[in-house]
Amino acid sequence: MITNVKQGGDIIMNFKEIDIKDLQFNPFSTIGSDWMLITAGDEKKFNTMTASWGGVGVYWNKNTATIYVRPQRYTREFIDNNELFTLSFFKPEYKKALNICGTLSGRDCDKASEAGLTPCFIDGTTAFQEAKMIFVCKKLYQDTMPPVNFLEKENDAKWFPNKDYPIMYISEIVKILACE
Repeated sequence: MITNVKQGGDIIMNFKEIDIKDLQFNPFSTIGSDWMLITAGDEKKFNTMTASWGGVGVYWNKNTATIYVRPQRYTREFIDNNELFTLSFFKPEYKKALNICGTLSGRDCDKASEAGLTPCFIDGTTAFQEAKMIFVCKKLYQDTMPPVNFLEKENDAKWFPNKDYPIMYISEIVKILACE
């Protein structure tokens, strides 16, 4: 099944919707090493951020993705204000672009433009034309990770010296698009 993906006002169709059962995906390398972009917002306004923390699995009998976003990240506002967001995965040659999206703030610049990425719009949310795969995600649950629940107490000082504990979002993967 081909999904209509909009870029500007034009419909582009180089993404094919795939069944999650056919997904060939190693989360340890794809998220942890290759990174991903978390993007929320619509054609009027969106923001993206690079992430290397997250996971996929099954929760409440739904296929889910879990992401972690620090409270000060601009993208968090867009995630909180929208039902859907995307996770975009790229080929290795886009690592520099993902680094730009992880170091610049969308409050100060157009990160997509700075990174040389082309936004496209799917089901009222935003992803990128250059992605090799896109998960469209619907928020199901969110909560701040309180340090009192850290079982390895050294993680507090190691990962959160500024006490900026991330918000964990569990989301249903409602659609997967792969570049044809």
